[in-house]
Amino acid sequence: MSGGWSRFALRFSRYYASLSTHELWTPPRLRNREWMFIHWGDKPVDRHRAFSSDESLLSYLQQKGPHSSFHSTAYYRKPSERKMVDKDWLGADLIFDLDGDHLPGVSDADFPSMISLIQEQAWSLWNDFLEPEFNMKREFAQFTFSGHRGFHIHVRDPSLMGLDSNARREIVSYIRGEGLEVNTILSGNASGWRDRIDIGTQSVLDKLRAIGEKSSDSKQYLNEFHSLLNPNISHSGTRGVSKNRINTLAESVLSKERIERLNSDHNLAVFGKETGLFWELVKLDKSVVLGTAGETDENVTVDVKRVIRHLGSLHGKCGLRVTEVPYDRLDPDGSNPFNPLLETVAFSGVETTRIKLLRDDVTASLEGVEVSGSNGEIFEVSEAMAIFLCLKGWGERVSP
Repeated sequence: MSGGWSRFALRFSRYYASLSTHELWTPPRLRNREWMFIHWGDKPVDRHRAFSSDESLLSYLQQKGPHSSFHSTAYYRKPSERKMVDKDWLGADLIFDLDGDHLPGVSDADFPSMISLIQEQAWSLWNDFLEPEFNMKREFAQFTFSGHRGFHIHVRDPSLMGLDSNARREIVSYIRGEGLEVNTILSGNASGWRDRIDIGTQSVLDKLRAIGEKSSDSKQYLNEFHSLLNPNISHSGTRGVSKNRINTLAESVLSKERIERLNSDHNLAVFGKETGLFWELVKLDKSVVLGTAGETDENVTVDVKRVIRHLGSLHGKCGLRVTEVPYDRLDPDGSNPFNPLLETVAFSGVETTRIKLLRDDVTASLEGVEVSGSNGEIFEVSEAMAIFLCLKGWGERVSP
């Protein structure tokens, strides 16, 4: 964070001071939730807190003006106990975290593009997987923009509350396509993954063909596939896949004879030893990239003692507000799609600020105004954009 934190802490405090209990959202079963807060500066994380009422939570927020606010996805009989074993776990919401920073070949340096792509993933997760294949109900689902780089889907179905980590891991594995045998799926009955593989096959062939022909998109697709095959989380048989192997596969795809044989019989090893790599790419191309729990490989969905950002709070890494997304606006291609770069802006002061960029090749957009530039360039921006750029470490205030 550039330029000191006291200015941002004051602005966050003013935001919370403007709220009333009527405007404050609290999760169901508030008394059974553990809360965690990150404060400004070098203060230690404040966790293992519990609140008995909306009023007590709002009082804390207004007194402390925290950098970031979280509540547990789990319900506890004694949420304020310091040791997890003493909290007496009662169950947990089913949480799906989609983080744009985990998308293959995508950098948050182009923030608008990243947000657009991760919103497509959020819609796909619900519309292609959770509702049709797991029969999850919209009445138990809540969709939120995380305040920074992604979206959260909260499922609070009482029948799913008691699922343990293993059961949740099975859901995650299915969504990722882990352990699925392509030949078995294609020779079996109609299913969601059979349809996805049919579509994904053509999608991957088109991208590999672009790589093999060295078209204008070849570098983008090569980086995308390399990221898919070498993620932070391990996919069986995909660690250490080099770009040379992907290029070799791409060259094989240029053979019309191979493609004709592939289309006539999916069981044929038409790409030689790289046939398995091809089908792995097909699965990964149509799966959804789910966020991990911090720096670990454990998935957020699997962690039954996770904390999640409080809806309505401000995100200390950019200043945007964690915001609920109505289901009918989650689809980015719908008639009235949710716009995180417009609808989550909490600061709307009329004053402008001069900001010098500290990073190369960055693009940010808020309230319809875009800033795109590199290290050393100076822009006159709104308060919201100034806070966004400074908190992300992309910029610093400069004197007129």
